[in-house]
Amino acid sequence: MKLWSRIRSALRNPFRKRQLEEKLEEEVQTYAEMLIDERISAGMPASEARRTALAEIGGIEQVKQAVRDQRAGRDVGLLWQNLRFALRQLWRKPGFTWTAITTLALSIGANSAIFSVVNALMLKKLPYTHPERMGTICSRVTGANASEARIHINGEQWEKLRDDVPAMTSAVFASTSGVNLRSGSSVQYVEDGRVSARYLEVLGLRPILGRNFSDDEDRPHGPKAAILSYRLWRSIIAGDRSILGQPILLKGEPYTVVGVLAQDARTPIDAGVYTALQPSREGEGAGTVFEVITRLRDGATWQQADAEINRAWSFDHQSSLRTNPGATITYYSVPLQRGEAGPLRPQVMALMLSAGLLLLIACANLAGLTLVRSLSRTAEVATRLALGASRWQIQKQFWTENLLLALLGGALSVGVASVALGGLLRLLPEHFLPVMDVRLDGRVLAFTLMVSLLTSILFGMLPALVTRRVDLRSSMASRSVTGVGSQSLRQALIAGEIALTVVLLAASGLLLRTLIHLETLPPGFNPNGVLIAKASLDDVRFSDPAVFRKLMDQSTASMRQIPGVRNAAVGLSVPYEPTLSNWVTLSDGKEAGRRDGTDEIYVTPGYFDALQMNLIRGRVFADSDGPNAQHVAVVNQAFARKFYAGADPVGRAIDKDTRIVGEVGDVSVHSGMYAGAPLMTEQAIYIPAAQASAPLLAMVHMWFQPDWIVRTTGPIAGLTAEIERALADAAPSLPISGFYSMDDLLARTLTTQRIEVALLSSMAGLALLLSALGIFALVANMVTERTREISIRMALGSTVGQAMTQIGGAGAIPAATGLLLGLVLSTGALRAMRSVLYGIEVYDISTILMVVLTLVLVTVIATALPTLRIAAIDPAKALRDE
Repeated sequence: MKLWSRIRSALRNPFRKRQLEEKLEEEVQTYAEMLIDERISAGMPASEARRTALAEIGGIEQVKQAVRDQRAGRDVGLLWQNLRFALRQLWRKPGFTWTAITTLALSIGANSAIFSVVNALMLKKLPYTHPERMGTICSRVTGANASEARIHINGEQWEKLRDDVPAMTSAVFASTSGVNLRSGSSVQYVEDGRVSARYLEVLGLRPILGRNFSDDEDRPHGPKAAILSYRLWRSIIAGDRSILGQPILLKGEPYTVVGVLAQDARTPIDAGVYTALQPSREGEGAGTVFEVITRLRDGATWQQADAEINRAWSFDHQSSLRTNPGATITYYSVPLQRGEAGPLRPQVMALMLSAGLLLLIACANLAGLTLVRSLSRTAEVATRLALGASRWQIQKQFWTENLLLALLGGALSVGVASVALGGLLRLLPEHFLPVMDVRLDGRVLAFTLMVSLLTSILFGMLPALVTRRVDLRSSMASRSVTGVGSQSLRQALIAGEIALTVVLLAASGLLLRTLIHLETLPPGFNPNGVLIAKASLDDVRFSDPAVFRKLMDQSTASMRQIPGVRNAAVGLSVPYEPTLSNWVTLSDGKEAGRRDGTDEIYVTPGYFDALQMNLIRGRVFADSDGPNAQHVAVVNQAFARKFYAGADPVGRAIDKDTRIVGEVGDVSVHSGMYAGAPLMTEQAIYIPAAQASAPLLAMVHMWFQPDWIVRTTGPIAGLTAEIERALADAAPSLPISGFYSMDDLLARTLTTQRIEVALLSSMAGLALLLSALGIFALVANMVTERTREISIRMALGSTVGQAMTQIGGAGAIPAATGLLLGLVLSTGALRAMRSVLYGIEVYDISTILMVVLTLVLVTVIATALPTLRIAAIDPAKALRDE
């Protein structure tokens, strides 16, 4: 009970100070009077009795102070007193206070916003039961072509994984694709997630209505089944519970609805409807197109599972060794969260590092500002020391002010982080992040608090150390505010700020130059005046090549009749998009029988004219290149260079009976064959759409939505309704999934690069602003504190220009030092960016010159503005005022 009583007193006493002081005064006076009365009763004179009584107790005020020192809640009271004093001090200097709070809010807010993404990607547990037992599979290849990455598997690997790895429950899935769903009289375009039977079981998800897929439904040619997401069930099916067990028309054929997911159910692919994948070794299963997720069974270990995987896939080791002699390949499991976040991890951590550099710049800036403010209070400190305050008490007061600033800045940073995070999420395209729940949660707020406390230490440390050296006598006698030592310290801080700013500017400059390079690559076609319409042909209605050809012919013919349309065509893909990767076999010449990879695109006659691609040799396709004619192909220059050393490919044979009839120029595509730049030229074969086989159409339409290409003679605005009507005339109930200009497709391909440039440029710009503020504050402070010296120099004959040059040099020197130091730091730091730079070198001269010129311009402005005040100084008036 004594402890609880003391705690209550500690909490209550700071708010009962007046009552406690009155009671203390009464008790001490009563005790003193009691001692005096005892002495008077003993015959001592009253004056002597009072003197000896006070001498015995040690003085009234001393006793009262000793009681205060032992009183419960004393530290709380002192803290409250320091906080009130700190608030008064900050209120007296609103310019400094708002500058400091704004600087902290922006820098801490940027860190909190980026940390929110880091938290969601890497720290927060996935929203599934026992996420620590969920994983995916990676491979480690050694040898000449060493690599380590998450893998996709083929149908044979899937069967071995499913049947021969008992330590895990496994599932595979394919990337989402757009399909057509009929609801009543309308047809909706929805995202279809094709998953194996155990997919939802591995995720630990159970439908709120119905069941998961059965093994029979997941076998090749098994029953057609679908599971609806909650949002699709509510929006399209209107929440009809009787839909369970009923067929819906999906992809043009009936699928039985076997389940509905819960409202909060989230999957890595987050589709609108899920259908059974029915994986096999044939068709798409012949290639490595399936992604894997696993869940460790009870009692099993990851080491056991990895051993079973490597035994089951030993056949694949041998095939890999044939293409990479001397190599070894090992498969191993990684946590699902790590596998999902892996592709974005380098970029996110780079942004987190950049935000950390911004925070250091802000702390250095504030350290300089608080240093000047602390030294301007030297006389106050000296006076308090003379009145008996200890140096520790004064230090605590300064730390309290810094802590209060940091907490106020941290509180405001929550709003900044919320706005910044909202802007970041709006900047990201749908499904860009593999997680859905990116928000300011408790962990992010704890991070914000921790960073706020850290900043109070960082920017308050140097001023606190400097004020510890205040000399009482000299400070009381001197009129100067700061000394040479403090000026040198501030210049060192500014040099450090500039150095870190140079690194951020150089990094953002390189990314900007990369983006400009990619956006200005020769496209190989004319992107102006082109409108693209997409629609899903993953539909049983168009699986017959004859029906497919009729759709192509009728839809393009109708679109050519639209006023303002010059030409219309269809292609499996267009420039700037991913393309189908396939195999080609040379059928003649010295390398007959050579088999290699190439892009393959089916196109209708008019495709090359609609895109205005260059014809190098031969001819393009005509209406006569039908299904019963000689199979023909057009190749691009990259194909001719790779397979024929740049010689004329026209007339050569590929894939046994296909003749090359033309060669066209290269176009920029989103690479699907090689790990490299987001835009590049690849070897490509174009085949007539009329000669595409049924198996090829069925396979590619699961992965790609064909493009209807419309070349206009005028603005493309206002044509969408006409194009929709033209397509509806050819194929009723075939919805268009979206309209795009070529600029839209280019922007979508370069999304990652644009986001990197936007975020890093924002932080570099903020860092530059803080550095400029630091230089401005340094020079402005020097003008203020050296006004007397400047007046004397001018009175003795110095010119205004000489004075401005001398004072401005105090800002220019640390800026130049920081610039040189930053360039040295950049030589090491920028090497890590080599993998994200395309078309430019790490040490790009143009970028370095731009950084130097930017810093020089900012330094000139930041030093010139405050030194202009020197021209307004009247030496006589200034000396009279002194």
